[in-house]
Amino acid sequence: MVDLIVIICLLLTGYIFGQILEQRHYRSIRKRESLLRNIPLIASKKLPDEFMPCTTQLVAGNVVISVDYYKKFVAGLRNLVGGRVMSYESLIDRARREALLRMREAAEKLGANYVFNVKMETSSISKGQRDTIGSVEVLAYGTAIILTKNKSEIPEQAEAMLINLQPG
Repeated sequence: MVDLIVIICLLLTGYIFGQILEQRHYRSIRKRESLLRNIPLIASKKLPDEFMPCTTQLVAGNVVISVDYYKKFVAGLRNLVGGRVMSYESLIDRARREALLRMREAAEKLGANYVFNVKMETSSISKGQRDTIGSVEVLAYGTAIILTKNKSEIPEQAEAMLINLQPG
């Protein structure tokens, strides 16, 4: 009986602190996304001729976010019956958005106007156990474009190629 109470207390503690930290992280993400919206992310591989001349440089953003015990527990229960593992969806969303932000921050430090050919890689990092997730790693990378022309000279068809990779 005591063991059950300890397990319930640990799960409750993990849930409360996990929610607090997750909400804090989302607030930080939303704030930084609004500050960095001036650097568009473009999935296209080919740079339009209108962007020439320019300077290019590889930029990347990497993040590793760990799974709390509450999410592991809920995911374990979901694995018994199948279906969406919603407890991991927010984890992946936070990791993806954070990696893109870190890539944008690297581009901003270079004075870039755009990031072209944006790609993302994800991986699961387990803590020595098979079939479990300990942490999630997301790497976002692309080519920072530093225009030598005035940005206002870029034609409208090039602006139409832009995509916004963050949720509204």
